[in-house]
Amino acid sequence: MAGAFWTRWVLTLALAVLGVQAIDIDLSSESSIKNAASIAAYGMMKHYKGNESGEIPGKLPNTWWEGGAMFMALIQYYHYTGDSTYNSEVIQGMQWQSGDCDYMPKNYSSYIGNDDQMFWGLAAMTAAELDFPDSSDGYSWLALAQGVFNTQVARWDNSTCNGGMRWQIWTYESGYTMKNSISNGGLFQLSARLARYTSNSTYAEWAERIFDWAVSSPLVSNSTWNVADSTSITNDCTTQGDDQWTYNYGAFLGGAAYMYNYTNGTVTKWYDAVTGLLNVTLDEFFPSEYGGEIMSEILCEPLEVCNDNEIIFKGLLSSWLAFTAYLVPSTYSEILPKLQGSAKGAATTCTGYGNNTCGVRWYNSTWDGWSGLEEEMAVLNLFAANMLPFTNSSSAPLTSSTGGNSTSDPSAGTGDSNNDQKTLSKITTGDRAGAGVVTVVFATGWLGMMAWLFMG
Repeated sequence: MAGAFWTRWVLTLALAVLGVQAIDIDLSSESSIKNAASIAAYGMMKHYKGNESGEIPGKLPNTWWEGGAMFMALIQYYHYTGDSTYNSEVIQGMQWQSGDCDYMPKNYSSYIGNDDQMFWGLAAMTAAELDFPDSSDGYSWLALAQGVFNTQVARWDNSTCNGGMRWQIWTYESGYTMKNSISNGGLFQLSARLARYTSNSTYAEWAERIFDWAVSSPLVSNSTWNVADSTSITNDCTTQGDDQWTYNYGAFLGGAAYMYNYTNGTVTKWYDAVTGLLNVTLDEFFPSEYGGEIMSEILCEPLEVCNDNEIIFKGLLSSWLAFTAYLVPSTYSEILPKLQGSAKGAATTCTGYGNNTCGVRWYNSTWDGWSGLEEEMAVLNLFAANMLPFTNSSSAPLTSSTGGNSTSDPSAGTGDSNNDQKTLSKITTGDRAGAGVVTVVFATGWLGMMAWLFMG
């Protein structure tokens, strides 16, 4: 670990001495933000092999859920910039992994978790709301989101802790006894978005049920608006794993914003949730020591131990903050400076390898030596979210009555036999999205990278 740290430090210093340029972004210029987003999108897609011969569309090495997050980023990129360069990859990958219209594909359904499946559902929901081009011969985006909803609510667990979603689907998975914030917050947000898009009260009722359970559990406090990471059925969900992650707050904040908008701002409960969660999010994840305007994953960045999952979380929060600003206009003036400050900071750190490679910590003013698809994805989400001032309320996520035309299938996913419980061999944690309560220590072959850089 120490060796990797010093290797990154030496590499960073060497590139700084060489005067490597950062991404040039002018936050007052629409074209500049689009160009910055284009650089980040290209940097991300250099790591994607699913469109190559012999590879699996939508599948990233050692992970399944990240494909959904990646496509969600590209859908938003297309929406904000109009650049359709990667649309065919998005359509191909999202249809390839769709399973029986529910994102439970046979090759991976035996080890994915509720949160993994949910991210693909949120990607499909984003495609429906942002009028992303349909597949010519596949499922509609709305039907895919409905399929994920249908298969997930069927797993709602009243047998323990008076309700809630477990982290994992299968009994043999590590984490099956946990109920965590991202699984519940993600399904809450998906339900709220389906309610708003379709005007179907069943989805709204589920959003209420999930949120009410979460605030009755240790996961979410509706007095302090603390969002814990997890709780366990082993002690009837009486204690919490209180790790603080950006995407947990963002999942519940986004869901509350959709419910606020769905109810036309008439329900105090949702206004209180939006303002409470937003205030804590901005206080917690924009540390004063970095000026208070730059987002940080505070649990892992200071010690440089963020794993690939955790590197993505800030990008997800960036997207959901932008949606919140659209859906709850009173939050716009609070959210925009944080997105802009983060984008300005992130752009200055994208100096890696002399080709605008971005790192993890956006407050460094220089590249920190980290690189990968996840780093580029987070920055792409952030830059796209900074298109906020160049759009208006009509750019808010669509509904079926405001221009959304994705075909509905309320029974999607209900005939999929892959949801049957079964016993298989124990699997590893590599393909799971949830951070859980343990921060995985980062370790990788930096010496090999150095050899490649200086000898290649």
